[in-house]
Amino acid sequence: MYWCKLRSLTTTAFVSGILLISGLQSCKPDIKQTGAVMKYYDISGFFKADTARLRKLNPEVNKTVTHNGVTENKTVHIDNWGHELNLFIQSDINRPAWKNSYKVQNTDSLIIYQAKDPDLRTTRIVIKKDKDKVKWVLIYNHTKNLLYETREKLSYFPDSVYLIEKWQQVRLMGRNNYRIQGFLKTPEQ
Repeated sequence: MYWCKLRSLTTTAFVSGILLISGLQSCKPDIKQTGAVMKYYDISGFFKADTARLRKLNPEVNKTVTHNGVTENKTVHIDNWGHELNLFIQSDINRPAWKNSYKVQNTDSLIIYQAKDPDLRTTRIVIKKDKDKVKWVLIYNHTKNLLYETREKLSYFPDSVYLIEKWQQVRLMGRNNYRIQGFLKTPEQ
């Protein structure tokens, strides 16, 4: 009985520690709270604005989810676009500490951000624009620590499709591959 309680407490402490560590990033103040000037394109602001637009538009989405080769497809209306596109929002690189952490290539139609430090979570962002309108966004994320390694490729084409591809290797639990693809059917289509 004592060992069961001890094991339960140890598991609870371990899980609580993981949650605490993963939540620390959310404790950092946003760039808007600090009053600092944004050096890079406002990815977070773009996706927050687009989630508000999509919430209002309420498009029908043909959503396909694949986990380790098992696929499920449904036509749905997304209740919480902020949650649905959260990985895109979290890929914001406008933190004061990162103001010199990315190489920038800028042309008339492309903006490319490449991390100078391979330990940064967001390693690359490519934004295709036509004048001031975003045509598509590609984001590459990578995280590696003692417990797990995760790679993400996030693709977003406004009013058309979003794609989340995630590969994850978790120590003691193995490998997982995820693919979430949503085709938007807007009233104009």
